Amino acid sequence: MTTDTNEPAAEESGGHCSTPDSDGEVAEEIAIISFERKLDTAREIEAEIGDGYERVDIVEYHGDVFAEHWGEYDCFVGLMASGIAMRKTAPLLDDKWDDPAIVVVDEELTWAIPITGGHHGANQVANDLSRLGAVPAMTTASEAAGKQGVESKAKALDTHVVNGDSTVATNLAVLNDELGPVARLDGPRAVLVGDDVTVLKRNTDDGVVLGTGTVSGVTKAQVLDAWEAVLDDLGLAFSDVEFVATGTRKAGEDGLYEAAQAVGAGVVLFEKATLTEFEGPSPSRSKELIGWPGIAEASAIAGGREHELARKKERFDDAVTVAVGR
Repeated sequence: MTTDTNEPAAEESGGHCSTPDSDGEVAEEIAIISFERKLDTAREIEAEIGDGYERVDIVEYHGDVFAEHWGEYDCFVGLMASGIAMRKTAPLLDDKWDDPAIVVVDEELTWAIPITGGHHGANQVANDLSRLGAVPAMTTASEAAGKQGVESKAKALDTHVVNGDSTVATNLAVLNDELGPVARLDGPRAVLVGDDVTVLKRNTDDGVVLGTGTVSGVTKAQVLDAWEAVLDDLGLAFSDVEFVATGTRKAGEDGLYEAAQAVGAGVVLFEKATLTEFEGPSPSRSKELIGWPGIAEASAIAGGREHELARKKERFDDAVTVAVGR
């Protein structure tokens, strides 16, 4: 199966998270480092991306500004030439799992260039800066090849990477299309892994899964309305959603991905075989017509920690079917 917040890739069971960037998640605390003459642009950036992060501060540039605030933020956005940021931060770099991500952007907001921590927040911030017109210049191998790195998979699954050194091998496997689905193991049990196996651990112990099936061409608004209706019925909010689950048949369904992005949730795509294993109790026309089990219930059950339904499927607007798993 496949997971992603923006584009599909092969995986199992994700969402937006706020754990420290050293765990392989997106950055949440950002400092925009700006020269005085560029402060208006810095404020424009803050206004555009501020709502998506826990903290966005504007810090005026001086020679020791990076050293002074090193370890205080998950990501620095340098509103300056890349050479300045590189020279000032290079002596401070120690370990990719602990160092903050760094993105540079020019005053005209033409380019947003991640220079460190691409998989640990910089790529995500650069993508957010594209809303202001900046072109994200990704140089991490997997993203440059249009594929989803292991750290990005961890983000979509609302997990963190336990053994960071393993990602060199597993990201190479991603690049070569050799990484299989993420195997989900329910405990208690002991697992022995090699150096080329990346272990992901969940960030939270609660939350529900929105199993979702859609018609082709569904709109973001239709999906959001359906999700809100089922969550209201359960007395839950979008903040209670761990991730969105669906079938690989829905890969690239823009309305579904846009809705997930709007609520800060990852999208998990289950293969047909997995959905068949976790088939739901309600009759499904798709099984009769094309041999697929009902996507909404099966994906909600497959994605839930307890593999149970909190709410059976319901169809909305003849366009969206939603079930809730736990």
